[in-house]
Amino acid sequence: MHPVSMMIKPSSGNCNMHCDYCFYADEMDNRSVSNYGFMTEETLENVIKKAFDMAQGFCTIAYQGGEPTLRGLDFFKKAAELERKYNKNDIKVRHALQTNGLSISREWAEFFRQEDFLIGISLDGKKGSHDACRHTKSGEDTFAKVNEAINILKEEKVPFNILTVVNRITVKQARKIYSFYQKNNLDFLQFIPCLPPIRENMENYSPSAYEYGSFLNELFECWFEDLKQGRQPYIRQFENYVAILLGRAPDCCDQSGVCQSQYVIEADGSVYPCDFYVLDGYRLGNLNKDSLDDIDQSRVKSDFLSTSQKVRLGCTGCEYYHICRGGCYRHFYQNEEGKTANRFCESYKSFFKAHLNDLNEITRNIMLNSRH
Repeated sequence: MHPVSMMIKPSSGNCNMHCDYCFYADEMDNRSVSNYGFMTEETLENVIKKAFDMAQGFCTIAYQGGEPTLRGLDFFKKAAELERKYNKNDIKVRHALQTNGLSISREWAEFFRQEDFLIGISLDGKKGSHDACRHTKSGEDTFAKVNEAINILKEEKVPFNILTVVNRITVKQARKIYSFYQKNNLDFLQFIPCLPPIRENMENYSPSAYEYGSFLNELFECWFEDLKQGRQPYIRQFENYVAILLGRAPDCCDQSGVCQSQYVIEADGSVYPCDFYVLDGYRLGNLNKDSLDDIDQSRVKSDFLSTSQKVRLGCTGCEYYHICRGGCYRHFYQNEEGKTANRFCESYKSFFKAHLNDLNEITRNIMLNSRH
């Protein structure tokens, strides 16, 4: 028995938006069953029961999509009811939900607050950069609606963070986006580089290594100046680098140096090792018939975790490996020399060359202050 981390996709790939760079739409087009529809309550019960049969210490249950709120609020109320039914050992449960914000209402927000959910809401900066790629299926802009959802979450005192995709448009606007978020009191931020597509015919919105490196440098400079004034927002990537230098474990898997043992569960109950690998060849089983022990045995046989370590072996001689740790497994590819490399390797080298001393300074100050 061990802590359990589940990411549940109750709506599969169903979504009320059509984002140009959607990595999950790309995955759906590269598997035998594109969309698994909506999760039934029977499957939900099997998932939750097996989570609490296994979990020890704590259990993280996150909902993602597609757009998970399309499954309806009653489904999530049922999930809360089932948790109380099967959590017989009073295990601490952490809830999270990633949403595009279009369905968020007062009723949703009240539920999130009552059940102690952390909400991740997708926003790509200011109106121009956001609406450039994130629109409805009919092509309508979504910026105003997302900001309406953010205001509801603020007013109902629901904890939330902002997830911004660093694509070929937002990558050029680090300072503008940072300033906009500060002006609007958006203080908990994640910036995720856009994944390159699996489909060769899909337009690539992923930034170049040079562009992403420049973005990180500009973003850090804004953040570091505010940190000196004691008014910096929480930016997950930078906070994790500081944690690593302090000898602590980062809370983000792509900064830990190895993929984590998580359970990504599609609407039909099928389980996969990572949200970026919900593909036929990575399927580990199905919780309608398999236990989590069965899933873990399949994980070992698949060599997914060990392979994620092996791809980073070429990074270990790098002067920045102690803090970079190789980056996300999904970002590795075969370069022109036939070697496995992270496509953003030069981004990280540029960033650490410019700012590792600053990160070390932050770490020293934290350690000095902790002694007083």
